[in-house]
Amino acid sequence: MKLREVKEILDAECLTDEACLDHEVEHAFGSDLMSDVLAFVDENTLLLTGLVNPQVIRTAEMMDIKQIVFVRGKRPADGTVRLAKANGIALLSTREILFTACGKLYEKGLRGVSIL
Repeated sequence: MKLREVKEILDAECLTDEACLDHEVEHAFGSDLMSDVLAFVDENTLLLTGLVNPQVIRTAEMMDIKQIVFVRGKRPADGTVRLAKANGIALLSTREILFTACGKLYEKGLRGVSIL
């Protein structure tokens, strides 16, 4: 699934360059625990989270995550957005809660990361 489709499904706003909307997303992972992200996520994963601090971007950078959706209408500070742009990480924001956002993406065929 392209990130452009994710944006449409979640009625999300792009917080970074719209050229990144052509990124391919293979899996999704919803979590506010960055320790779980470090333990279970691989590249080409879409991270959905309610955390908007720079540590989310640093975690994404370490795990080669290139796309993040902030839920509940949250928006990171300008410095966090700049950090994401500098690392080639696409940021979206949706008003959906984490549960609903994950459910909508699952319904459209995007599957979660296998942890087994």
